[in-house]
Amino acid sequence: MMVLSTPRFALAVLIGGLANTASASGFLDDAKTEVLSRNFYLSNDYRSPSPAGKNYKQEWAQGFIGTFASGFTEGTVGFGLDAHGFYGLKLDGGKGHSGTGLLPVDSDGRSESDYSSAGGALKLKTSRTTLAFGEMTVETPVFDTSDKRLQPEYATGLLLDSHEIDNARIVAGRFTAFKNQDSSSGKGDFQGYGASTQGESISFVGTDLFSDSPVGGALYASDLSDTWRQYYANLHFKQSGLLLDANVYHTRDTGQALAGDIDNTAFSLSGKYTFGAHAVMLGWQRINGDTPFDFVGGDSIYLANSIKYADFNGAHERSWQARYDLDLGALGIPGLNFMTRYVSGSHIDGTHAPKGGAYNPFDADSGQYRPQQGDGGKHWERDIDLRYTVQSGAAKDLSVQLSHVSHRANSAQAGDDIDRIYVVIQYPLGF
Repeated sequence: MMVLSTPRFALAVLIGGLANTASASGFLDDAKTEVLSRNFYLSNDYRSPSPAGKNYKQEWAQGFIGTFASGFTEGTVGFGLDAHGFYGLKLDGGKGHSGTGLLPVDSDGRSESDYSSAGGALKLKTSRTTLAFGEMTVETPVFDTSDKRLQPEYATGLLLDSHEIDNARIVAGRFTAFKNQDSSSGKGDFQGYGASTQGESISFVGTDLFSDSPVGGALYASDLSDTWRQYYANLHFKQSGLLLDANVYHTRDTGQALAGDIDNTAFSLSGKYTFGAHAVMLGWQRINGDTPFDFVGGDSIYLANSIKYADFNGAHERSWQARYDLDLGALGIPGLNFMTRYVSGSHIDGTHAPKGGAYNPFDADSGQYRPQQGDGGKHWERDIDLRYTVQSGAAKDLSVQLSHVSHRANSAQAGDDIDRIYVVIQYPLGF
């Protein structure tokens, strides 16, 4: 079992010291302490051999995610602290089955028996504006850390969040270091399809407009240093059970163009209608460009057809989605929800990606350029999800999620033929 390192111990002491000295001045006002127990089973059954040559990967692990969010001290500028800690324990998973993303993998190819991490951010508040510095989760359309495995992703840097203008949220940030979902280190990198944050930083600024109104939208811009500049726009309409949503990204290489030449526009349109216990959604997505729509940070793609396994973001790809949701609470089983969807993508052609770039690198062994995807790529994904949340009693808020994912692709798409099963049991531990 891993021992709490000196920086983590120092963080714990800092939290305790601030809590003891600042309680009278508001530090503990509205403070929250939470621990989430997360039990995660993930099985990947490859219908064709995976890139690692494995027929299947399977791991089972138990995690505990602790968070502390303070209030702010009194005064024109209030000070506060957010902190988080994590511990993950392997329950099952041998050398031949490792690599699901639940647990770190050692140099021998075996999943680690346990791992842990901790971090935090100092925050300052004046009026309706907050500035945070340190390690944190981030949620914007151009940079978004994900929470899809045992441990959430975290990023280290600065984040400004302002609500000074009514009906507008202004966000700006710069991040230089990252903690991946299966790592204890906060000095890692986020990897995209060809781009990487290795040795680089990502900066962004944006605004969400009229989020609580029937018509709203968002505008964002980001810069992955010496790689790309990315621009995002959203427009949505919500009224009487109907949600219409449009998203568009435009990405151009910049500086040293470390991922190669990029000129890519990606957009999606979706419509969802809810009636009683039912909801149906249709989505359309298209990628215009010789390279895939790329991003760093596990959830930094707000396109309609980015789903559990595939993002349907190949060069020149066109895809459509049909989805159905059912709330069984209206049928006498409160807390039980069902979802299924199907997405199909085609017209993929990665053969025109700039030679020598990250999406069409030179292969020294063959003496040829090897594009990530060929011409005529197509694939589909089907997701089935059943989730139950206990509504009352001693186990209130305990949730159980069972998901099945199937993905099939031809060789030009270059994805895996895979069946994946998730079983996730979560329970917030009260204090």
